[in-house]
Amino acid sequence: MGSFLYFIVDGLLGLLVIAIIISAILSWLVAFDVINLRNQFVYNVARFLDAVTRPVLRPVQKVIPPIGGVDISPIIVLLVIQGIRLYLLPLAFGPLISILH
Repeated sequence: MGSFLYFIVDGLLGLLVIAIIISAILSWLVAFDVINLRNQFVYNVARFLDAVTRPVLRPVQKVIPPIGGVDISPIIVLLVIQGIRLYLLPLAFGPLISILH
């Protein structure tokens, strides 16, 4: 049970990492006019990614403003998520997994 919960939490954090990366790339493509938000599919994807990533990115954006017009909050959040996945999840779930086995 503990290893299953670990798997689910780690998987969700992994999906969040992918969503943040895709959202950043999509915003660059829109900013450089490579793709257009008038395309309904692109607009829906951008809205979905914004809805998923905004709750995680917004607190960091409030603390760290854009530097030279570049928003570095995705980089900070990705580093924090990777730290959580590598260090905190094993610490949190290790005792639970050992107890249940």
